Amino acid sequence: MPGNLTGMARMSNVGRFEFILLLIVLIVGLELVARKLRLPPAAALVLGGIAIALVPGVPVIGIDPDLVLIVFLPPLLLAGAYFSVWHAFRTHLLGILQLAVGGVAFTTLAVAVATRWLIPFMPWAACVALGAIVAPPDAVAAKAVLKHVPLPERMTTLLEGESLLDDAASLVIYRFATVAVMTGSFGAVHATVTFFFLALGGLVLGCALAWVWIRLLARVRDRILSITMTLLLPWVAYIGGEQVGASGVITTVVAGLVLGWRQHDVFSADERLRWAAVWEVLVFVLESLVFVLIGISLHAIVLRHMGTPWVAQDVFRPVAGIVAVVLVSRFVWMLMTEGIRVAFLSRGRRPGWRPFFSFVAIMGWCGMRGVVSLAIVLALPAEMPNRDIMQIATFVVILVTVLGQGTTIGWVIRMTGGERGPSRGQRHHLSVSQARALIARSQEHAMRQLAFAPDGQIVHSRLLEQYAYRAELAERFSHEQQALQGRKDAHYRALLATIDAGRAELLRLHRSGEIHDAVLHQLEHELDLQQMTAEGGLI
Repeated sequence: MPGNLTGMARMSNVGRFEFILLLIVLIVGLELVARKLRLPPAAALVLGGIAIALVPGVPVIGIDPDLVLIVFLPPLLLAGAYFSVWHAFRTHLLGILQLAVGGVAFTTLAVAVATRWLIPFMPWAACVALGAIVAPPDAVAAKAVLKHVPLPERMTTLLEGESLLDDAASLVIYRFATVAVMTGSFGAVHATVTFFFLALGGLVLGCALAWVWIRLLARVRDRILSITMTLLLPWVAYIGGEQVGASGVITTVVAGLVLGWRQHDVFSADERLRWAAVWEVLVFVLESLVFVLIGISLHAIVLRHMGTPWVAQDVFRPVAGIVAVVLVSRFVWMLMTEGIRVAFLSRGRRPGWRPFFSFVAIMGWCGMRGVVSLAIVLALPAEMPNRDIMQIATFVVILVTVLGQGTTIGWVIRMTGGERGPSRGQRHHLSVSQARALIARSQEHAMRQLAFAPDGQIVHSRLLEQYAYRAELAERFSHEQQALQGRKDAHYRALLATIDAGRAELLRLHRSGEIHDAVLHQLEHELDLQQMTAEGGLI
């Protein structure tokens, strides 16, 4: 099987488990170093993976590509879709599709033409296969970068949406190109129809699975079981989609979008808090492991090809050309599509060129490749012509985009002014304080209806007073935020001090043996919720 473990083949199962634990320990260290040096974590982790592979005695490993796709991709896709802003995703769906489908197809074609020109003896179908491998920006890489850079909502939505859907387009093109190499036949119409049915099947199956899961979660009122079920959903969606002949990627993304849209009705507050904590840890570990393993695998590819005389002579020029085309083709596509959009919206008015070029520069530079490209290229059939060149080219594209673009995207955003204000035409949203005032007023209204008995006698005077005061204060703060910010912060700092005092007394009672562990956990959970509320007020 291509990409099977090499150096680890002689290791026992215990040794492999210990090696994975060591990687996770190193991940924590690399994350701390990245934060200290203000580096993108993805770049630090890839470099860390390469450094780990260089340590004497560490086994040189390759990754089973099928295992990578099925272990890492589904949960990361579902988590990204779950936390996507549904309204923004739906509003910008056309733009997402032109990037995820049109952009991938354009880059694939550009890379195929360039590869054929640089390597004339390489079959056209193999050139298309290489284009499909390096075309899709990676969901994991995009998410890792977007966590650390401020961008307008439209750009963030387009980048996240593109990275969720482009894998499906890339995989379909790659599969048909590979079949064409092996059989010598290719049908563009058949490929287009197949992609349409794969996408439609993924859409239908994803909605159906999400509906079933929502029904089941509504009946399961045990938080452990509900969290376990949500952990199973990405693999059920991905494997189910692939088994029935639909797109596993689209099935997983659609299931995540629907579940994220309905999660406010499905989960209780306690389930949601615990679910978010579990998934936050899972996504962190999986994302970090992906980048470390990419670094280790890229080093393994280089080692496998070192010493061959044709590497320096016949590979450097075509690989450099392919990397350049990958980078430039994205800018060309963004210039064409955004230019058409701006020209259509302007309708005779003078367009704003600064926002236009800022958008093109940032979107063009946000094209990091990662786990999907690596997994596909590792899975290339042994009979594929020029397989070695394709692997080295993909390796360099991943390295250049993750290390080059990933480390400089913050600088590009600052230089182009991309973080300034909302996008033109972006929907106006209430601020946090304005929304909080409306919620507080609705709570006060509900309490006024419940505070009086049928005979008119007040029965919840203290609660009514509390909610009326909260609503009045929230209303004032929404209009006088700057003037009242100091008083608000002082209020929450005082509240945190009282929580700390209560926590200290709770621990004293437990350590002196005056309360049971069950009482400790219950009251500690209540104090934790109070502390989260108070700390949220200080943000």
